[in-house]
Amino acid sequence: MGFVKEFKEFALKGNVMDMAVGVIIGGAFQAIVSSLVDDIISPIIGCVGGKDLSAYAIPWLWGDATIRIGAFVTAIINFLIMALVLFLMIKAINKVTSLGAKKEEVAPDTKECPFCKSTISINATKCPHCTSDLQ
Repeated sequence: MGFVKEFKEFALKGNVMDMAVGVIIGGAFQAIVSSLVDDIISPIIGCVGGKDLSAYAIPWLWGDATIRIGAFVTAIINFLIMALVLFLMIKAINKVTSLGAKKEEVAPDTKECPFCKSTISINATKCPHCTSDLQ
């Protein structure tokens, strides 16, 4: 029973649930990007050659096989768009996260001796370098 309990605690942690939601949203977003590339970008690029980009293929020298260059280029475009969107999303999330974090002001632990200009402890009452009395 210890294994089941441990697995349940792991599976229901916030990070795992967030990751699961991210994977589902990523899959849905991938469908949108694929549609953008297949239905809009590829036909526009294909106008130059007279047919859809994904339909471009090079016949193989032996047999009936073809090298589907267009499908490969379409996959590369899909990847680049997804990478760009993920980069922009992570950059925005990091920016929002950094705005929320308060910057702690650190009190200085040293000061400068007004007589010899040496760096000394903030609590010093006498400069260890020039032996001047400090206020």
